Amino acid sequence: MLDSLFEFSRTHCISICAVLVPVNLIATLQTMLLVWFRRPIAQVGLMAATSSLYATLLILHVITWLVIGVVMLPTYILFALGCFCISTNLLCLVLSWQRTFKPLRWLDRRESYTIAWFLRWVGMV
Repeated sequence: MLDSLFEFSRTHCISICAVLVPVNLIATLQTMLLVWFRRPIAQVGLMAATSSLYATLLILHVITWLVIGVVMLPTYILFALGCFCISTNLLCLVLSWQRTFKPLRWLDRRESYTIAWFLRWVGMV
């Protein structure tokens, strides 16, 4: 059954990529905007989970190509895009959680001045 799923993924590669790439970018941007406009953490968490699901689907699609030995520039670019979207969503979720609950007071210490400055500059602290 897994072979037929992989074959479907490779057969419809253009269509899958034409849908998943813009959806990943738009969903990740929406997560970032929810954090920027200081929406509740429940909304940010739901959008981050949805966006990470899209990115995971893109990574799994790329893995179907890597399994059969197709190693080209688009496979690396799409894999990096998926990883970037997942990490961005995770960072947005952490920043939203930190803004809501303020548990990361250690960021205000002198040895972590750069991180605290960045978070103040972004408007999260």
